Amino acid sequence: MEFFDFHHHKKYIRNGIYNLSKGIPPDFPYSIGIHPKDIEINNIEQQFSWMRSMMSENCFAIGECGLDSLVSIDQKIQEEIFLRQIKIANEVKKPLIIHCVRKFYEVISFKKKAEQPMVIHGFNKKRQIAEDLLSNNFYLSFGKAVLYNLSLQDIIKNTPLDRIFLETDNEDFNIEELYIKVSEIKGISLEQLNEQILENLHSIKNG
Repeated sequence: MEFFDFHHHKKYIRNGIYNLSKGIPPDFPYSIGIHPKDIEINNIEQQFSWMRSMMSENCFAIGECGLDSLVSIDQKIQEEIFLRQIKIANEVKKPLIIHCVRKFYEVISFKKKAEQPMVIHGFNKKRQIAEDLLSNNFYLSFGKAVLYNLSLQDIIKNTPLDRIFLETDNEDFNIEELYIKVSEIKGISLEQLNEQILENLHSIKNG
């Protein structure tokens, strides 16, 4: 059985969404966006031109994009860049893969401007934040921390199946381990979990 990796940075993984940050788009699903840490103040228009020029038919999503309180880029500039990417996603009808560090309620406030689904990648925060995101119709993508973080396992237990994705991100491990762990937490078979995640992909692809 093949397991879909919702967000990763490894060009050899074809069954998933590859995060394209430079180079030529691959011939399998990828996402493209301007990460908060990669914003170049004096080069923003060129960054957007590059982003648009690299959006082929295999572009599945816009991102990573979002807000990050730990990077040096001014918050207002981050918000402007994030909003522009939301507008692009609306225009090309693609979901958004969201990077968020300590700015969840600000990201939630941008949700009303988005016509397309938003997925928080690498979710690893408290239950209250998860509940607030879910109540605002976000999807949550979980990574390696689920394998050992008990509070995150509890969050997964209480997250509706139709709102979940699983990813490796930059971590070097087999995503099958994550699928096995989540199927155990949810008390369902691997096949059921796999099918549900493919259904979720179909849902966000079609808005």
